[in-house]
Amino acid sequence: MTRILVIGDTHTQRWDEVPEDLRALVRAADIAIHCGDWVGMDTVEGFRREARQAVVVHGNSDPVELRKALPYREILEVDGVRIGVTHPAWGTIEPELHELLPDFPAGEFGDLDVLAYGHIHVPLSEVAHGVHFINGGQAYPSFRVPGTVGWIETSPGGPGSRGTFLAWTEEFAPAR
Repeated sequence: MTRILVIGDTHTQRWDEVPEDLRALVRAADIAIHCGDWVGMDTVEGFRREARQAVVVHGNSDPVELRKALPYREILEVDGVRIGVTHPAWGTIEPELHELLPDFPAGEFGDLDVLAYGHIHVPLSEVAHGVHFINGGQAYPSFRVPGTVGWIETSPGGPGSRGTFLAWTEEFAPAR
């Protein structure tokens, strides 16, 4: 079994501004995914330094230097489970789930099992259009909004079959 942390929307200049509870989750996960909106390169570097394995993309709030340094989308396969990662930098409003799929054409990327994304600051774990969509929500607590994350647990499938997974969201810090 592989435990994958899904976060995004940290919106910090420095890694040490990220809540310690969240940094501990990054260190504990087998793989840590950040779905964009970092704001500062120090945050990216700290995330990469502390994660056992880091998967990162840029977001719509990231400055030009981060957008040039980080990909818009990533894809990984863990235990036979295909996971796409993005932050809809093309949108300003909350996208409909089906609007995220064209960023991962099946002919180029194969079929996705899970699509992890940032941007909406609302935790979401939902199946639609044959894909499990997961958004970790807001990676910091604020006034009346808790800090939240997503998790994906994968297990390998049998010979010649795809792996299985569970996905969910949870609070890591209460609202202030």
